[in-house]
Amino acid sequence: MSEYELPNKSVIEKEYTSYNSILTCIMYNIENKLQEIIKLSTKPVYKARIKSFHSYYKKLLKLKPQDAAEKKGLVCLTDMIGIRIVCAFLEDLYDVEEQIKQNFKVKEIEHKGANQSVREFGYESIHILIEIPDECRHNRTISNKEKTHPLPENLVCEIQVRTILQDAWAEVEHELIYKTEFTPFDMPLRRKLASINASLSLADIIFQEIRDYQKKLQKEVEERREAFYSQADMLTELDSTTKKKEITDKKDLKNVSPYLRGTIDDMILAAIQAHNEGKLDDAITIYTRIIESQKELNENVLSVIYKHRGMAYFAQNKYDEALSDFQNSSKYSPNNFRSIYYEGIIYTVKNENEKAIECFTRSININEFQSHAFYRRSLAYYNVNEYQKALEDLSSAEKLGFNNEECQNLHNKLLKKFDMNM
Repeated sequence: MSEYELPNKSVIEKEYTSYNSILTCIMYNIENKLQEIIKLSTKPVYKARIKSFHSYYKKLLKLKPQDAAEKKGLVCLTDMIGIRIVCAFLEDLYDVEEQIKQNFKVKEIEHKGANQSVREFGYESIHILIEIPDECRHNRTISNKEKTHPLPENLVCEIQVRTILQDAWAEVEHELIYKTEFTPFDMPLRRKLASINASLSLADIIFQEIRDYQKKLQKEVEERREAFYSQADMLTELDSTTKKKEITDKKDLKNVSPYLRGTIDDMILAAIQAHNEGKLDDAITIYTRIIESQKELNENVLSVIYKHRGMAYFAQNKYDEALSDFQNSSKYSPNNFRSIYYEGIIYTVKNENEKAIECFTRSININEFQSHAFYRRSLAYYNVNEYQKALEDLSSAEKLGFNNEECQNLHNKLLKKFDMNM
């Protein structure tokens, strides 16, 4: 028989329970700090808990006698304070890990499941042990008696970082395996469990791939939109001397992207990349092939593709083709305010200001927070001598944050017009 015997269970429970309030306070303080410092594009979900006495005692019994015997007072386990951060995407896990490392004193990091072979699927999670920050140790709501309750020097908080799907698997696996006396011994059942976990892991990877695609596509779209606006600005300046000038940026054109043999998403990304690189003929060819596969597309997608192709035609100064595409875009999606706005720009370039005003008005009626649209309509009103309306729209554009040199120039010209009419 061992020389060491655990104290009476009721004594341990009383000791552990006496720390419940201070541990809970520390847990909430750390959780609040995490919510302040963790910055992700998708807000994570936080789950926090103090280990129940039942779980604490079961784990305590597994300690080596000498390890437990050396402890006086509260025997510290690393997971007494546990906080879980559940993220949407795999990339978020490493962002969270880095932000924790930058803001806490980290004692240990373990990537659970990282050493599994390609044929193995099991529990996956990042476990981070942090020291308890001084500012998280106390709270005014704790009684004086609890405030002076001595905290073990080696007290830590365990932070688990998982994706939504990893967390779902862990919760279900815990119920099916760890909370039952008998776990599946039957190989078909074990294979089914493994296949479920493999499917969830694959889903996480696919979600991340889609996320990466969307981010890359969004970056390309923003670059293309900025280029479009820059060209529109140059073509519609009040004193522009380049209005009739051919403005193209055709670089060495190569064959159409091999993505054409891939999915619609691949083709869209390839077209926008070609567009941004000035390979406008390539981009138009890909957009056209996407449009020709209309049976596979819904109306919203068609609206987007027509809009993109119209912008490519605009970059080539093919205004009639661009106008037709923008009109088709708004036909397939009547609330596509950008396509209607782009129609207005074409009419402005063609010096058809009344039609431009009508388009800008339709676009603003759908989305009233378009500073560019108010500015463009102001220019169009100026060109048809509607100076009061032009001034009102210019004021609206400025209130929405549109304020550059051209805006100031138009403002000065309008003031001169009003002075002349006084």
